[in-house]
Amino acid sequence: MKSKMWGGRFSKKTNPLVEEFTRSIQFDKKLAEYDCIGSLAHIDILKKAGLLTPGEHKKLQSGLKGILSSIKKGSFKVNDSFEDIHSYIQSLLEKKSGKAALKLHTCRSRNDQVLFDTKLYSLKNISVSLNIFSGLIEKLNSVAKANAAVIMPGYTHLQHAMPVRLYDYLGAYAQMFSRDVKRLSNASDNIKLTMGSGAIAGTCIDYSKYSVTSVYPCAICAPANSIDTVSDRDFVIEILSALATTGMHLSRLAEDMILWATKEFDFIDIDDAFCTGSSLMPQKKNPDVLELIRGNTGKLYGNLMSVMVMMKGLPLSYNRDMQLDKEPLFDSFDIIQKELMIVTELFSNIKFKNENMEKGLQNESLYATDIADYLVQKGTAFKDAHAIIGKLIAYKLKTNKEIKNMFNAELNSFHPALNKKVVKEIIDPKASVMSKRSIKRK
Repeated sequence: MKSKMWGGRFSKKTNPLVEEFTRSIQFDKKLAEYDCIGSLAHIDILKKAGLLTPGEHKKLQSGLKGILSSIKKGSFKVNDSFEDIHSYIQSLLEKKSGKAALKLHTCRSRNDQVLFDTKLYSLKNISVSLNIFSGLIEKLNSVAKANAAVIMPGYTHLQHAMPVRLYDYLGAYAQMFSRDVKRLSNASDNIKLTMGSGAIAGTCIDYSKYSVTSVYPCAICAPANSIDTVSDRDFVIEILSALATTGMHLSRLAEDMILWATKEFDFIDIDDAFCTGSSLMPQKKNPDVLELIRGNTGKLYGNLMSVMVMMKGLPLSYNRDMQLDKEPLFDSFDIIQKELMIVTELFSNIKFKNENMEKGLQNESLYATDIADYLVQKGTAFKDAHAIIGKLIAYKLKTNKEIKNMFNAELNSFHPALNKKVVKEIIDPKASVMSKRSIKRK
């Protein structure tokens, strides 16, 4: 059994079942880089406080930078027999820096240490996610502009509603992802990097010594309230909530693309590189990637709820329950980052079948509201116009006649202002789209 950072008070070794149950290194090893960065900041503070000699500081700094370098190079090997990544790095540092490493944990609790590492991890991964987001939004806008002239049936309740531009349809998703960017950015702004909370009550080092700017771009400072700081996981919940919302948006986009790829819609062709086949049916081309994106939304929701439920009844301040925030956080970031990259690439190769979208626009029911609006402009109350055109559509369906092919007498029987010339001008995709003036056209 590896030596513990806390074992002095205990007369017995930890039960092997407990050892295995409480171990977190199998997932918190993702924090290794951030743990080293935090320790580099911490030894600067200890030196300023006179708790490390210049020589001790130099040894610790050299050792920590060596470990950090191996992490960044990918040569860092984790020994999973240790309790957590913090104790493992402490052990490595003792081998590299000798007795000076025994002072590393001066005025520091893992409560404070874990929080710092998790916040730093979150800031880094928010930044990574935002960069990937920008690529997806740029790609959606680019594809939308390339198809600016394409008009397609718009849907509500999965029923034909009104003609819309493909530009605006894709733009709707760009808007969703833009809001996701704001949510993640807000979560980032709410994260404050602090040191000095200790286990709960602070430390004996003066708060002014905790001002550190040289280790990481975000400034480090003393906490406003040490009890709140070590027990705070609001930032994790905010991130998980933002990522779950992104997952929902990606799922909606995936569902639309899955539907559009069916023979029933046949609006798009998804590149072969983003589909799979069937082990039995040779003809199949399945949008498995999009289906997994849709399915992963359940995991993202579950990750959020698991942390919300875990935190709901915890007394102040730190409790070991909080160890369970790491896996959901890591998992959600991994899922969203992969999905954003995949969808960006998918849209780089997607093909829109404009001719099939145009076929859908032949459904005259799509223009019912446009005809009602025409009657309103002729002085008819909208409620009356709505009823009149509803009866016209019912007559069309009953007689199996196209509105454009009806005789003037038939159209006049519904309203004197209706005739063949008028309805032919109205039942036109471009005219329908251009008649909508409440949105500024781009």
